[in-house]
Amino acid sequence: MQTLKDRIQAEGEYLGNGILKVDGFVNHQVDAQLMDEAGKEFAKLFADIGATKILTAEISGIAPAVMAGKYMDMPVVYARKRKPVTMPDQVFLTLAPSHTKGRTVELIVSPEYLSGGEKVLIIDDFLASGATILGLVRLAELAGASVVGVGTLIEKGYSKGRAELEKLGFPVKSLACLKSIDYDEIVFCD
Repeated sequence: MQTLKDRIQAEGEYLGNGILKVDGFVNHQVDAQLMDEAGKEFAKLFADIGATKILTAEISGIAPAVMAGKYMDMPVVYARKRKPVTMPDQVFLTLAPSHTKGRTVELIVSPEYLSGGEKVLIIDDFLASGATILGLVRLAELAGASVVGVGTLIEKGYSKGRAELEKLGFPVKSLACLKSIDYDEIVFCD
C-alpha cells in the first residue's frame, strides 16, 4: 500500500535493535484515514477466505483490525494483555514474547467472543518474528476456531516470521514489507 510506505519513509524512525517507530500514525497517535484505507485493502486481500471473525492483539492491532472489520462486516476481538474483572474466570490464555516491551506478555480472550467453528482472520500492526501472531493462532486453536489468514500493516521481511506462519498453511499478507532498515535508509521489498 503506497500511502503506508510513504508515511513510513517520511515519518518512520529506526531506533536500533530492529525497532521501527511509527508512533505518529500507527501506535500511539492513530491516523484514522490511513487505517481506513488499510481496512479497505485488507478487505480486498481477504475477500474470499471465508473469515467470520477478526482477531488481533491489544493495543496496536486494534485500529487496522477494526477498519478491516468495518469493510468485511464482521466483529473484531482483541486479545487483552491483562484480565479485567469483567472477564469470566475461565479464559483462553497464552504467552508471547514482545520485542518492543522486552518481556513476555499474556494474551487473553474470553470464550464469550471466540468459539469453536469460527474462521479467524488475524490482523496486526507488525510481523517480525511472528511470536505475537503465533500466540493469537494458539488462542484461536484453544477456542476450537481455525485461522484462515494473517494480515499485517508492516512486515520486517528480513525476519523469520513469515516463514514460521506460512508453515501453518494459511495466506500471510502485508501492506508494507521492509527488506532492510537502518539509521540511514528504509528499503521496501519488491
